[in-house]
Amino acid sequence: MLPTSIARRAFLTHSALGLGGLALLAIDGKSAGGLAGLPHFKPRAKRIIHLCMAGGPSQLETLDFKPKLKELHGKPFPESFTKGQQLAQLQNAQLIARGPFCEFKKFGKSGQEMSDLFPSIGGIADDIAVVRSMQTEQINHDPAHAFMNSGSILKGRPSLGSWLLYGLGTPADDLPGFVVLTTAGRTGQQPVSARQWSAGFLPSKFQGIQFQAKGDAVHYVGTPPGVPADSQKDAIDLVNKLNAMRAADTLDPEAATRIAQYELAFKMQTSVPALSDYSSESKETLALYGVKQPGDGSFASNCLLARRLAERGVRVIQLYHRAWDHHGDIEKGMKWAAEDVDKACAGLVTDLKRRGMLDDTLVVWGGEFGRTPMGQGTGRDHHILSFSLWMAGGGIKGGINYGGTDELGYRSVVNPVQVRDLHATILHLCGIDHARLSVKYQGLDVKLTGVEPARVVKEILA
Repeated sequence: MLPTSIARRAFLTHSALGLGGLALLAIDGKSAGGLAGLPHFKPRAKRIIHLCMAGGPSQLETLDFKPKLKELHGKPFPESFTKGQQLAQLQNAQLIARGPFCEFKKFGKSGQEMSDLFPSIGGIADDIAVVRSMQTEQINHDPAHAFMNSGSILKGRPSLGSWLLYGLGTPADDLPGFVVLTTAGRTGQQPVSARQWSAGFLPSKFQGIQFQAKGDAVHYVGTPPGVPADSQKDAIDLVNKLNAMRAADTLDPEAATRIAQYELAFKMQTSVPALSDYSSESKETLALYGVKQPGDGSFASNCLLARRLAERGVRVIQLYHRAWDHHGDIEKGMKWAAEDVDKACAGLVTDLKRRGMLDDTLVVWGGEFGRTPMGQGTGRDHHILSFSLWMAGGGIKGGINYGGTDELGYRSVVNPVQVRDLHATILHLCGIDHARLSVKYQGLDVKLTGVEPARVVKEILA
């Protein structure tokens, strides 16, 4: 009789697929069609476009007008608001109220009140829901980004996009299911690390793939000179056979990732050039987004590319614009940042709507935290007790605002929304019960929304 270890190895190697092969198919199935039993219910959103305003845009110059703060401008900020509270760089400093430097107007039939720095977004006021009562737990940029993306500051936790890809799969078979694009403004360029779109402890095939904002979306994707496509495919098939053999021997899920990457890269040699060919886009469409030259590296170009990715089945698209870290010179910096994104964001929502895609595309706009109602020189410091964002499409009720802050904008006091509530709401719109999507890791059932109570903000749902 064979020793147990040899018998086990022989079974794994010579059975029809081997347990490794079965595991490989199971993991690969997740990337294509999602987990069995998901979605839990009919989704309202098939895809999400997350417009990440990196650096923390001031809610007091965007979406949350505070007349009382404007009256108090330049005077001592009441200690009753701040006593015993965590501040960032203003800790132990003299706190002086800083009112908004811009004007606010009411837009649309709904009368949504927004800063006049964003006239184009004001033009889509009846399509968006403004949440003015956001709160977060992290007061510095990188952990705040991590918390906004993964619900945790611990490294190795999957991002929201990776959770969605893992749970639901992706309709796209010739492009990554999770694509990230980044741009930078003229000031306030807070760095953003690649861990923000990491798959964490999930197989790396679920991580976000960063595309280039300027020039070719993906470098070196073309077929090498002198290499026929059929020869290249033969080589890929051979490599994948070797990887499959390794998967059968080791049960390593990363072998499945390598196989999927080779296959996807081969398909992208056709899909990416077509994605980057803007000849079918009309002058009117380019003007709608404010695009001067497609592929010029601007945020406007990235918004147009986001719509093209969404059309091609990409599940999650994140656009980071690093322009909002305004500790100083906020008047100039906010104006420039608003100029960068206002027309493009509104153009994206308008374009999705006229193409019949907004109903099942969720658009989220916002930063990792807010800004203090107290001044910091010529700017504002980080703030976690109140900030604002807006959402559109994908089951969101348009023309409404939700939640509210105190009279000086210091704290969310009416229907506060935690980051975990935002995650639960996004998952819900995608057909997922946040409490039922988990992965066993280090002996725990880990969820995007963590262990603290999280709720779906049903009041903003259509």
